[in-house]
Amino acid sequence: MQFIDQVEIEVQGGKGGDGIVAFRREKYVPAGGPSGGNGGRGGDVILKAVNRLQTLLDFKYVRHFRAENGKRGGPNNCTGADGKDLIIEVPCGTVVYDADTGELLVDLVEDGQTFVAAKGGKGGLGNRHFLSNSNRAPEYALPGKEGEYRRLRLELKLIAEVGIIGLPNAGKSTLIACLSAARPKIADYPFTTLVPNLGVVRKPTGDGTVFADIPGLIEGASRGVGLGHDFLRHIERTKVLVHLVDIHNPNPLHDYQVVRQELRAYGKGLDERPEIIALNKIDSVDEERQQEILAQFQSFTTNPVFLISAVTGKGCDRLVQAVWDLLDSLQPKATDTSQTLYSTPLPPVMPQP
Repeated sequence: MQFIDQVEIEVQGGKGGDGIVAFRREKYVPAGGPSGGNGGRGGDVILKAVNRLQTLLDFKYVRHFRAENGKRGGPNNCTGADGKDLIIEVPCGTVVYDADTGELLVDLVEDGQTFVAAKGGKGGLGNRHFLSNSNRAPEYALPGKEGEYRRLRLELKLIAEVGIIGLPNAGKSTLIACLSAARPKIADYPFTTLVPNLGVVRKPTGDGTVFADIPGLIEGASRGVGLGHDFLRHIERTKVLVHLVDIHNPNPLHDYQVVRQELRAYGKGLDERPEIIALNKIDSVDEERQQEILAQFQSFTTNPVFLISAVTGKGCDRLVQAVWDLLDSLQPKATDTSQTLYSTPLPPVMPQP
């Protein structure tokens, strides 16, 4: 399945039905008068967020959407039927912009959340509406109005609590495969991962957390170099970053600083996001080298640093537990009001006579 996370579409609400000119003609009803009904309202175009979609692939092939038109009015003051609304399903995490002005319209985050992208036109008025004392037999009606037209830009930002970042070939895909049931493509060449991968990591309690493997960032990614720039937006929703560093590289600390600089250059608070550092591929270096690099990182940053091997699984349990603890610490704490329920002292109980 292709991963498409940016598209432009055109939406238009249905046209309102026309009002009609009609007069009542019935036996034993003299001077029946005008009876042309109003047209029905055009349908709306509605965007709806659903959990079961993970990409905007469907919009690659169909980009023009129009709701059903309203029906024309009928005789005997009958109003035409309203046009059916057109509901377009999009993945949760879709951000909707006006393609012409760049205005942010809505951020569809929750399952079932909806947004009226284009309103249908109003139905036209029939000649019954124009009856007055000065005009007892109006012979005109109004046409229905056209529905609202919009060009929209849809951007998908994955909803994951934990983002795994790092330079190409740091082992991000291997780690997410180790921790979850996800099976991303893994190979020993740069930019193996071309799209973000999602995996659900289960807690001992049974509930899970979504981890996102973000394709490799390189120097200059914030300016559009490499693949990382296309996917930096997917880190924006994460609560915690797991920064994977290849300990086998000649200068791991420099690799770490390169990615940190790109997060800072991209902005939007990514460089301030809580972070855990994982020095990966310890199975490929000796113990002395591991401790040397660990000491470098601990003297450079206050963020927690772990030694792991995503291939063998060594150290991954401690890393995941640190992620759980950090996520729990970010949860808002409930205020304990038990001590304040009776802040005013109660009057003493008087003895019975």
